[in-house]
Amino acid sequence: MTVPSPTSPAAPASPASGPAPRSHRRRGPARAAAPGGGPQPGGAPGHITALDGLRGAAVLGVLLFHAGHFGGGFLGVDLFFVLSGFLITGLLLREAREGGGRIRLAAFWGRRARRLAPALTVMIGGTLLLVTAFGTPPLRRQALDDTLWAMANLANWHFITGQAGYWKASGTQVFGHLWSIAVEEQFYLLWPLLVVVLVRAGRVRGERLVAATAAAGALLSLVLMVTLVDPVDTTRVYEGTDTRAFSLLLGSLMATEPAARLIGRLGERARKWWSPVLAAALAAYWSTADGQGSPGLFQGGLFLHALAAALLIACVARTPHGPLARALSAPPLRGLGRISYSLYLWHWPVFLLLSEERLGLTGWARTAVILAVSLTAALLSARLVEDPVRFRSRWAHGRAGAVALLAALVLLTALWALLPRPQLGAGTVDVDRLTAGGTH
Repeated sequence: MTVPSPTSPAAPASPASGPAPRSHRRRGPARAAAPGGGPQPGGAPGHITALDGLRGAAVLGVLLFHAGHFGGGFLGVDLFFVLSGFLITGLLLREAREGGGRIRLAAFWGRRARRLAPALTVMIGGTLLLVTAFGTPPLRRQALDDTLWAMANLANWHFITGQAGYWKASGTQVFGHLWSIAVEEQFYLLWPLLVVVLVRAGRVRGERLVAATAAAGALLSLVLMVTLVDPVDTTRVYEGTDTRAFSLLLGSLMATEPAARLIGRLGERARKWWSPVLAAALAAYWSTADGQGSPGLFQGGLFLHALAAALLIACVARTPHGPLARALSAPPLRGLGRISYSLYLWHWPVFLLLSEERLGLTGWARTAVILAVSLTAALLSARLVEDPVRFRSRWAHGRAGAVALLAALVLLTALWALLPRPQLGAGTVDVDRLTAGGTH
């Protein structure tokens, strides 16, 4: 079985609900209450600070995987997906509880657009310009081929139908990492619709229906993965929304009242004990996993990993003063978690553009440069693009925000259409010799 290339783009730092800057937390939409009314970690009311640390640990694993230093870091995808399902479903159900069963989908999708679209649009446009200026012809050509699919949040299906093997072809796909952003965006579009229907249909038992649907959907997703997996090329099940849905749905399950009640019955002492046990189990799996060559990964291994991650998140959310929650709330991990979305967006283009040949560096020296550049780009994106749009720009709301988003997409499409297409084969063969018929 093929061992994955460490330069395969793994998973996004979950953009589901990154915390607001310190001065704006009370206004941020991303404060998921602990299901079942459990106690909250420190910080703003309803904000689970330890989950920032989980994001930080996950994105660090992804970065080290891409740099070739940590073979199991690609499993950050499950952790990010589970976090997204937990937080998004928690937000939806809290709104339903507070609004008598009503969920304003337009407002929800507006918050998602303000959270995700500005940074993604800027990254795609900036990357196109950088690749045009400094990339090789194959890199430029592939970037132009993938751009519209990335903009439409359908990159995962584009790569699947184009038979772009995840574990082998990613070195020429500067937008190859956006497959997982696409999976989450598709989930954000479809799952809230189903939650609304279930909450309205079930009335007082709406959360039970949501929990049952999430559990059944996760099992169906597992069956699809086991059934559809191709041992030669696992791209279909690794990037497919249907076959990765179990991670998001298991997180969603833990955000419901029935699951929260079961976790609550464990008692605080048991949760404090189980949290580090689950974290150690995840760490052990990360340290031994090796991409599609990992035994049983697509025969239930990813599912069990996601289940353990979901239980860990639920325990941490209900035990804010436990030792693991305090460790995850450490400033370095929380800092990485706060910029994890931007960091994920920028790190892969930086990784491909700053090649060993261009830098003249290998190993940890190159990794240090890539991390420094990626962190700088992520901080600039968060401070200059994401936070202003989310928290300080009134025009980003309502119809004005929709018009602004549409205008940005039109400009990005125009940029894509105007950029020159490289000649096929340029940079890989001697075109002059071929046209002259030389056989030197």
